[in-house]
Amino acid sequence: MAATAANLLPVPRLSPGLLAGVLLAHAGALLALATMRQLDAPVVVPRALAVSLIEMPNEVKQPEPQPPKPVLKPQPTPPVLAVPQPKIVPREQEPLVEPPKAVAEPAPVAPAVAAEAPVPAPPAPLIEPRFDANYLDNPKPPYPGLSKRLGEQGVVQLRVFVNVDGSVGRLELRRGSGHPRLDQSAMSAVQHWRFVPARQGSAPVAAWVVVPIHFTLGS
Repeated sequence: MAATAANLLPVPRLSPGLLAGVLLAHAGALLALATMRQLDAPVVVPRALAVSLIEMPNEVKQPEPQPPKPVLKPQPTPPVLAVPQPKIVPREQEPLVEPPKAVAEPAPVAPAVAAEAPVPAPPAPLIEPRFDANYLDNPKPPYPGLSKRLGEQGVVQLRVFVNVDGSVGRLELRRGSGHPRLDQSAMSAVQHWRFVPARQGSAPVAAWVVVPIHFTLGS
């Protein structure tokens, strides 16, 4: 009957240790029953043992030891530098500037009329020196004989500076005839000429004059 009751109960999943204990308990009960029957003792039917099997939880895996976390050392806090606050200097009170007073402009003065300077009279025209006056009696330059035989002829222009007294102060060859003998003959003759001096108004003045000398064959 005990076996029947045991079969009706649901058999949970037992661990090996608990199963061995149950089997030992049943074996002890059967052994005690057999002994009592041999002694002709009244048979006492033992009460059915209600065995409640406690389901053991699955073995819990022990968690693996975690490596120790590194201990972070606290970083030193940098000191806070105190920033000096700029001193606020009160602005000096600016002096009051008075607006410039209007100054009366002086009355315009009429410009003084300058006395008109007398306009100088224009200078008298210059009258050039003369060399062709008959009373001067200036001889003509001689015609070189070799120049005649060679047929040399031309015009010599001389630039003469005449002094106040009519004498030659300076003599220059302005343009030659192309024949040195003719040029030299003209300069040698004019060097001793006399001139009517130049005049400006009624006064004689020194001045330049151009004297042309013509050398022409057959004249």
